[in-house]
Amino acid sequence: MRPVKPRLHVLLARDGHTGVVLRRGPSREVAAIAWNRDKDTFQLGQWLRGRLYELRADLSPDGKYLIYFAMNGHWGSRAKGAWTAISRAPYLTAIALFAKGDCWNGGGLFTDRTHYWLNEGYGHQILEDTTEVTRGGEATLTRGWGGECRGVYFPRLLRDGWTLREDLAHADAVVFERPLWHGWVLRKLSRAAVGVPGKSVYFDEHELVHPERELPRHGWEWASPDLGRLVWAQDGALWAGKITKASAKADDPITGAVMLRDFSGMKFEALVAPYAKPGRSPKRPRRR
Repeated sequence: MRPVKPRLHVLLARDGHTGVVLRRGPSREVAAIAWNRDKDTFQLGQWLRGRLYELRADLSPDGKYLIYFAMNGHWGSRAKGAWTAISRAPYLTAIALFAKGDCWNGGGLFTDRTHYWLNEGYGHQILEDTTEVTRGGEATLTRGWGGECRGVYFPRLLRDGWTLREDLAHADAVVFERPLWHGWVLRKLSRAAVGVPGKSVYFDEHELVHPERELPRHGWEWASPDLGRLVWAQDGALWAGKITKASAKADDPITGAVMLRDFSGMKFEALVAPYAKPGRSPKRPRRR
């Protein structure tokens, strides 16, 4: 039986050259990993035992802070089993903690380096707060995308330069595009389906599109242009390659593809964030 590869989702700092890789696997274990995009080096931040909803997460423009929504099902705990948190990337220990108690809404977006929009929905209970970043501004480009992942994820895509292609919508997919190089376009098919092996309810597939042809890249679970190259996640690894004037005419337009890091084989470690308060467990929010 083929081993199940971890799932990867990446958050890129818009005003810097850092990022956070969210590695999920097994299904209730998530690691946040810092990515130096200049040097393509990686540093493990912290693990969480629970479900971190990566599509409701965001990284501040300077890469300093992370906002995310998570659930561990401990409904009688102080955080009510599901919560939104703000942490210092790439760690997950909260400097601001908002108990939710259900999985509707939650998470949020950074509106600038020091302000964030909280995906309030049915409301949060403030358990811990911070002055390092504060609530301010509304999420831009919000639309009626419901109270789950798409209500945060789609505004994030639009903010980060993706174009919604309503003319290409499928029954189970919303389509976004970003221009690449030499006539090529990266197409993202954001799907919603239940029971797809190895996939969450919400997941992405991709295509490379040219006026003359379309190349499916459905194994790419995340992809983005970045610093003059194309980067993508596939089978538990992060890859990078370029499209040059010469390669753009080839059967496969990507040249110089290189694996940046294979995240398979990682195992949970109970790590403590360097800023954590004494006695605080890194595994889950404190109980009553």
